[in-house]
Amino acid sequence: MLLYFIACISFFLFLKPVLSLKPLPSWAAEVRLISPFSYKDLSVKSISKLFRNRFWLAFPCQIPTRMSLVKRTLTSKVESIEDSQNMSVLDLPDLVLECILEKLPPAPLCQMAGVSRSLRERCVSDHLWERHMKEKWGKIIGEAAYREWKWHVASRGNVGTPRLAKQSSLMRLVSLHWPFSWMTTKVETNNTNKQSSYLPRDSFMTWYLALESGNFWFPAQVYNRENGHVGFMLSCYDAELSYDPQTDTFQARYPPHGRRAVAVEHGIPWERLRAPPVDTPPHDLHISDCLHDLHPGDHIEIQWRRNKEFPYGWWYGVVGHMEVCDGNENYCRCHSSDMVVLEFNQYNRDSRWRKTIISRKDHREEGNEADGFYGGIRKIKSEAEISLWKSIWPPEILD
Repeated sequence: MLLYFIACISFFLFLKPVLSLKPLPSWAAEVRLISPFSYKDLSVKSISKLFRNRFWLAFPCQIPTRMSLVKRTLTSKVESIEDSQNMSVLDLPDLVLECILEKLPPAPLCQMAGVSRSLRERCVSDHLWERHMKEKWGKIIGEAAYREWKWHVASRGNVGTPRLAKQSSLMRLVSLHWPFSWMTTKVETNNTNKQSSYLPRDSFMTWYLALESGNFWFPAQVYNRENGHVGFMLSCYDAELSYDPQTDTFQARYPPHGRRAVAVEHGIPWERLRAPPVDTPPHDLHISDCLHDLHPGDHIEIQWRRNKEFPYGWWYGVVGHMEVCDGNENYCRCHSSDMVVLEFNQYNRDSRWRKTIISRKDHREEGNEADGFYGGIRKIKSEAEISLWKSIWPPEILD
């Protein structure tokens, strides 16, 4: 908690000087001289006393030239040097500066990276950008997207190198869309024909900016594809996605189905996307590992495709009871049967899509050209996943 207060104080007092690299006021030297071991001596009360009547709506007003945050002996040392020493933000203790950078969102962090070479090395570090990646993109970026990014970087060996190469440079592509002035290419003072970029190659920062700009297409899955087309209700299909920073939505390219051309959908909101829960390509059968653990009432997803040429989609359903069972939980033995009933209650009772039965022991792909083919099964154990499926339930029962 104390580090949080220190970071907040430092952020408000030093952010503006940081961007201009002007010397900090002399009283700031006291903060520099606070040892990390002295943080425990600070208290919320002492910090609040420091800023009492000094801030209005987070705008700094007159700052006292002497602060009593440290012991009297330390204060005397500060007084002896404050008139003879100027100080910049780079003179802050590493721990304080690190706390400031960790509190910055991506845009100010990018701006800080353009201030000086020393700040640049800190601001582009993976441990800062990994957190931003997880916070914004973690729910829709999976192993498949990570592999795609690795391939993308490997296939463009010049990403992050000093010389930009026409349109193949990721730096140039990102700079076309990223709204911060620091992203523009730097011109070397010694050679005006050479352009340089300090975006590190194959880093979390580079990946974040590639995603944010919309220049990197990545694999993920879309619920109720094609704007909730009736033929895809309560399903989730693989697609290639690209982010639109102007609308904060995505566009998707779905793989062709049979003779059907690639389908494209625009304006997909975040809540309709997810990272693939299993690392199985859309044309491959998922190997089920939950068949002997399925009981009536369990929530499941099952692969289904119209014919052998189509990729699989994941469809939501629940485990039902066998016909000979009346559903009484005291007498139900459905979990001991060699067969498992799967129900898709979004369809009416007379629909051929309402129910299917699979083998618990040797289930592979089952079905026919008329009813489609059922593939692998995964049991849904997360309440959040179940709630999401229920939230996109169709407004009317399907035929």
